[in-house]
Amino acid sequence: MTRFFHCACVAVLVCLSSLAMAQEPTNFLVILCDDLGYSDLGCYGSEIDTPQLDAIAASGRRYSQFYNTARCWPTRGALLSGYYAQQIRRDTVAGVKSGGQGQRPSWAKLISERLAPYGYHSYHSGKWHVDGLPTKNGFEKSYSLQDHDRHFAPKSHTLDDKPLPEIKTGEDYYSSAYIASMAIDQLRYHQATHPGKPFFSYVAFTAPHFPLQAPKELVEKYQARYRVGWEHIRRERWAKMQSLGLGSSIQGPSPIESEVGPPYHFPNALEKLGPGEANRPVPWDSLGELQREFQANKMAVHAAMIDSMDTHIGRIFDFIKQNPAQWKNTLVMFLSDNGASAEIMVRGDGHNTQSAPGARDSYLCLGPGWSSVSNTPFRRHKTWVHEGGIATPMIVHWPARIDAALEPIASPGHVVDIAPTLLEIAATKKPATEALWSGPSHPGQSLAPQWTQPSKTGEASEARILWWQHEANRALRQGDWKIVASGKEAPWELYNLANDRAETINLALDRPEVLERLVGIWDQWTERFRVQATAVEGPDAQ
Repeated sequence: MTRFFHCACVAVLVCLSSLAMAQEPTNFLVILCDDLGYSDLGCYGSEIDTPQLDAIAASGRRYSQFYNTARCWPTRGALLSGYYAQQIRRDTVAGVKSGGQGQRPSWAKLISERLAPYGYHSYHSGKWHVDGLPTKNGFEKSYSLQDHDRHFAPKSHTLDDKPLPEIKTGEDYYSSAYIASMAIDQLRYHQATHPGKPFFSYVAFTAPHFPLQAPKELVEKYQARYRVGWEHIRRERWAKMQSLGLGSSIQGPSPIESEVGPPYHFPNALEKLGPGEANRPVPWDSLGELQREFQANKMAVHAAMIDSMDTHIGRIFDFIKQNPAQWKNTLVMFLSDNGASAEIMVRGDGHNTQSAPGARDSYLCLGPGWSSVSNTPFRRHKTWVHEGGIATPMIVHWPARIDAALEPIASPGHVVDIAPTLLEIAATKKPATEALWSGPSHPGQSLAPQWTQPSKTGEASEARILWWQHEANRALRQGDWKIVASGKEAPWELYNLANDRAETINLALDRPEVLERLVGIWDQWTERFRVQATAVEGPDAQ
């Protein structure tokens, strides 16, 4: 009887402990990087050292089919609001001021504001690129790096929306290090000021966006690695991806499109960069020795930027881990705002052709050759809405809820799903004090139910529709079918992503009935978003 009583007490204590954990509000750490390709992390097939992100992928879940909007500011607007960028005027809509300078309707609140009634305190560090100011949109503290042309010595950055002095050449500053340090300072402030309250930390690294600039020692670490050329590295990545369980719906990588160059033509940039630059992903062996060295050095800097970012992400993790219970109940989400970039341009302080690769007075871009590698195994690049432009690595880690033993999640997800996911989790811990959502119905759905369930091949719901438009590029996915077109006059293409996610076999002529149905849906959604974007302010704008 005594032994039975003892066991019963232990069982009760375990149940009470579990209940207490369940009642603890969940912290949110959302990490967004800039211009990272689908295969640029070790846990997604890369040769780049990313031990911190690989570790949370190993003890969390990876998505194999997660999407962004193909460009930086539309993705940020969609991620933080839960709406497609066109719905909230953050990408181009005819007849209304929109795009990068668009102003959100009053009903399009950011998730930072929507979380506040549930006791959350929100913090932002890094790139902003959303209309309005962070502290006027629900963020209690903000470090905003507004200079996107300088990783070492920015001229425009703010602290709590107040201008900071320019960083002078020679000062100890690197974007990834500083963004992480400010995020840690904000969490330290949170612990001191709001003990026991949940936080939402939104950390938006500018790496590895051009200009390709990184600490010298990290560039040297990778300098010899890429002299084998982009075809060789792409084959290596594809082989590793298959071993990681990320190639189940892909028969093979798409061919490198040697005729597709940067999305914008800046001939003056090629003159400034010199004879080593190449604006087409031509066969590596066709490049001269000077070009091969120049190109290999560019990829070395790109790798160094990702390596550095991973290190500084680890510093944020380590700070939270100082309180093991807090780490256990912190949901981490990591993703990229678009695919890797084929752009080639020179901005900021220009490019010194005599500088070392990645130095602060250099201005290099990844270009289409290495972007084709970063986006392995997919087609195209940032700004396009083929898979290479819109597919992102997506890692979710939450020790209290996510089982590390499960395989990658095959269900398609989109950045519009992040806000409703966080809001649903927050609302389960505290009675609602206001409606979960105001304004037009949001197009996203909570991702949380997927995290504790085994993933099934081909589980794309026929009911789930995902929509894209950026510039003249447009696409729509329903279930495993996808239509996509590049350019205003380009015809629609049709792909079955169940076995051709690399978009190599155009079925538009073979399945005209599917094409017609999906084009009709794209037209309907596009018109609905136009009406919402041009309608009067207020929650009744439909």
